[in-house]
Amino acid sequence: MRLQGRVCIVTGGGSGLGRATCLLFALEGAKVAVTDRDAGAAERTAAEAAELGADALPLGVDVARSADCARMVEATVERFGALDVLVNNAGYGITGDVVETSEEDWDALMATNLKGVFLCSKYAIPAMRRRGGGAIVNIASSVSTVGIADRAAYVASKGGVLALTRAMALDHVGDNIRVNCVAPGTMASPYYDDMLRRAADPEAMRRELEDRQVMRRLGRPEEVAYAVLYLACDESSFCTGSMVTADGGMTAR
Repeated sequence: MRLQGRVCIVTGGGSGLGRATCLLFALEGAKVAVTDRDAGAAERTAAEAAELGADALPLGVDVARSADCARMVEATVERFGALDVLVNNAGYGITGDVVETSEEDWDALMATNLKGVFLCSKYAIPAMRRRGGGAIVNIASSVSTVGIADRAAYVASKGGVLALTRAMALDHVGDNIRVNCVAPGTMASPYYDDMLRRAADPEAMRRELEDRQVMRRLGRPEEVAYAVLYLACDESSFCTGSMVTADGGMTAR
């Protein structure tokens, strides 16, 4: 019960890594605000967390909107009385190099993947200060440190998440707020399911995605959620500004 009594917000909690994190946090004793742009998905995950014994609050939140992020923190503190942990997980990817990527698609992706981390943290940190400290876990990516082809906007956004994590860690160490990030490799997720559905040769696409990792398989959200848990709990008390990589060996070569 590493998070017994802790109040946690998980963005993008309706599916994939966000859902897995919410359910793991529930098992570890947390009170969880499950947020997602898809309010119905947030409600489903919150119901699953409640079945595991957690006090769970579902919220429809678009992390690219300042008002939504402020409301998210306010509703969480109103319901649970405090805020201890923020997991900035909401994000998505698009294909394309810089020539192929439209300005509109670039701006929309940056608004969620990078600006969303900024906005959620902006409103969460004052609540954590009132609590006497806390932990922020940002979901970066293995591509925060290495490039991959045909993902220019996504790679840029996740590089920004890593840089922002380090800046926030330095800025808020005096507030007793630790800021770290997890860098997953290619995971089984709704995003990659959609990529396979749209691929001209889904089996070839699957092999390509699996072969990125030296383990020759996709990661499971449940596996990466344990890295998030480590950075959220007291066992990582000497970590701030750090990146924990869970990528099946993708960046080892």
